[in-house]
Amino acid sequence: MERVPIERAPIERAPIERVSVEQAAAERAPVEQAPIERVPSERVPSERVPVEHAPSERVPSQPESAPGPEQASKPPVAKPFGWRFTAPLLLGSTLNPINSATLATGLVSIGVDMHLGPGPAATLISVLYLCSAIMQPTMGKISTLVGPRRTFLTGIVVLFAGGVVGTFAPSFGFLLLSRALIGVGTSAAYPTAMALVRRRADTTGFGVPSRVLGNFSIAAQVSAVIGLPLGGILVGVWGWRALFAINLPVAVITFAFTLLGVPPDARLQRRGDRGILAALDLPGIAFFAGTVVALLVFLGDLTTPIWWLLAVFAVLLALLILWERRARSPMIDVRMLARNSPLQRTYLRQTLAALGMYTMMYGAPQFLEDGMHLSAAMAGLIMLPMSAASIVLARVVSTRGWVRWPLVAGGGGLLGAGVVGLFITSESGWLIAVGMTLLVGVANGFTGFANQASLYTQTRADEIAVASGLYRTFAYIGAIFSSSLIGLAFGAKATDSGFHAMAWVVGGLGVALIAMAVFDRRIPKRAGAGAGAGAGAGAGAGARTPR
Repeated sequence: MERVPIERAPIERAPIERVSVEQAAAERAPVEQAPIERVPSERVPSERVPVEHAPSERVPSQPESAPGPEQASKPPVAKPFGWRFTAPLLLGSTLNPINSATLATGLVSIGVDMHLGPGPAATLISVLYLCSAIMQPTMGKISTLVGPRRTFLTGIVVLFAGGVVGTFAPSFGFLLLSRALIGVGTSAAYPTAMALVRRRADTTGFGVPSRVLGNFSIAAQVSAVIGLPLGGILVGVWGWRALFAINLPVAVITFAFTLLGVPPDARLQRRGDRGILAALDLPGIAFFAGTVVALLVFLGDLTTPIWWLLAVFAVLLALLILWERRARSPMIDVRMLARNSPLQRTYLRQTLAALGMYTMMYGAPQFLEDGMHLSAAMAGLIMLPMSAASIVLARVVSTRGWVRWPLVAGGGGLLGAGVVGLFITSESGWLIAVGMTLLVGVANGFTGFANQASLYTQTRADEIAVASGLYRTFAYIGAIFSSSLIGLAFGAKATDSGFHAMAWVVGGLGVALIAMAVFDRRIPKRAGAGAGAGAGAGAGAGARTPR
């Protein structure tokens, strides 16, 4: 009687373990090794249990809309976000802000060569902003149909074409076409890069890649810092056409690195012409474009507002919502957006933060030069600490994955900058101005990563491309609104009273951001910890948050 249970216990377990080991041995080596390093921390500390669960470890890749064949067959690599994968994505995401900044140094030369005044020449900047605000979410939508890598590469090809047109442009009309193509091409980079990062993280079980998201925030800061001096060097050495020609080698390098380092998308689904058009949602894109253009043109010049544009904006927005609610494959899923209130608040925070930071970024140098009578070089040096603080702080918070308290601190940075601005006059010294710009840098460094990480955790993998494009659109709204705010504050000349009015607005925006961060309990404390309502696979609880 005593030997019966002793014999039955191993008889029941031994075959199960042997079968599991034999099945695992029959599997290919990559599948056998991939989860062994990962699962024991989540399961019981048995060496054989992960082997039994080996086949199920690939399940997270199934919800992905377009997993690449390489990812479906290969195991998670030791460093899924190495430089081969991230370098082309980071480079591509900087091309839009760099093209925006570099052109500012060539407007005068372009106006002289094309026999234009400063007004028509400045439309080259407006064209890129408008195209970017419309095309970023549109490119995100296209990537859900054809794959993010294909869309990214197509955008680089369009950028190359825009560089060719601008380099050899015989007239101003061709320059406008070039800037439109550059805006469309560079708009594909950021939303598709976010989709590729999300796909990579979900496939490898890497959790929320905080450092990678921080790298995108830092890349944006670096591009803002080097944009103006790079443009000045190009114009000074080779002339204004070099501002367009520089896109040619950069496009070739980015294209080649993407082919080498980014895994391909899945095979395209066979669709008829009607199926492609229905999935693309051309009416939705048209309504969205009209809505954005009407709003941005209205906000672009509030000194002489075109009030009827508000009516046009309201009508087009209503038509957009009605159409997208009924569309089978909407460009913007308004039902999801209506349900996802944390994502709505992230967009609002991004708009307010962009409005405050761009107001100081563009308004402060004008006051330093016109009000305090400093040289342009000195004004530029005073603004440099802002960029340096942004880069350092973005690295700190992204390394640790902090989200909630950086949003509070970012609002505090804007509030502090506004308060300090109230004490600056035309008689003040330059040191207090440096303190103000440092506080703006604090706001920029903290909110840039935190809002980006919030969006990452509040959207599903199949939504993140369009959601990331909309994220950039809301930033453009804040940036363009800031130009009107500066015009209203300063008028014909930058005065003490005008700068103080601007400081009051910036301080008020800081208070609003603090309140939104403190009272919004849906904001996670850390990236990957308590993902929002819309979080998809790989971003919620149980996902490892890498540093």
